[in-house]
Amino acid sequence: MVKKNNNAFGASLQEKLKAFERLLNIMDDLRIGCPWDRKQTFDSLRHLTLEEVYELSDAILDKDADGIREELGDIMLHLVFYAKIGEEKRAFDIKDVLEGISDKLVFRHPHIYGDVTVSDAEEVADNWEKLKLEEGKKSVLGGVPQSLPPLLKAYRMQEKAKGVGFEWETREQVWGKVMEEMEELKTEVEHSQSKDRIEDEFGDLLFALTNYARYLGINPDDALERTNRKFIRRFQFIETESAKDGKSVQNMNLDEMDAYWNKAKETE
Repeated sequence: MVKKNNNAFGASLQEKLKAFERLLNIMDDLRIGCPWDRKQTFDSLRHLTLEEVYELSDAILDKDADGIREELGDIMLHLVFYAKIGEEKRAFDIKDVLEGISDKLVFRHPHIYGDVTVSDAEEVADNWEKLKLEEGKKSVLGGVPQSLPPLLKAYRMQEKAKGVGFEWETREQVWGKVMEEMEELKTEVEHSQSKDRIEDEFGDLLFALTNYARYLGINPDDALERTNRKFIRRFQFIETESAKDGKSVQNMNLDEMDAYWNKAKETE
């Protein structure tokens, strides 16, 4: 039997169900009464949904709890919206969606709802990929969306391959692969006239670095975004501080900008 986690914080189950019912009723009203909501389709909502997910990502990176709550609401609206359209098409409704994910979770957590024993979260993740194959998935990599950003796609593919044992044994082996790819890129840059071959080797190096990040317990997409934000902070420091000194980045040389860059680093 699964033990319930009685968290003292938050609404009761009845209150949560009532709030969800209210959203479902509002969605019904909007599809009938609002010209904009009435004309939406799966296709028209898709890019808006992606935008909402990125806004949630920003709120998470900013550690903005209120922002996370708000963006989750926007995404929840989209989920209900898609289910409503599915119902109108007589393809599926919200009940089918919820029962489908519930059935999937029960099947993929035999250590909770069955007699399987696991030792840690890593073993759970490995079992997850194997269970997906039992469901009839033709490829371990089949669940990786084609439209994922390339860096995140590489990370997810490596995670999924690991789930069925396609994995280096040690972190040192992975770093060795990084160094190997770096040398191959260097060779191509120095001796090749082919942009395609250089691009291939550059991609191989990024893929190997992504794999090494995974061995370090780092999400490379998060790491790169932290660096992006750091660069923005420091470059905008150059712009604002140089302006205070009566200068403009358009008229400064690299040494002058580098001096402000170092000041930006000191402030951090």
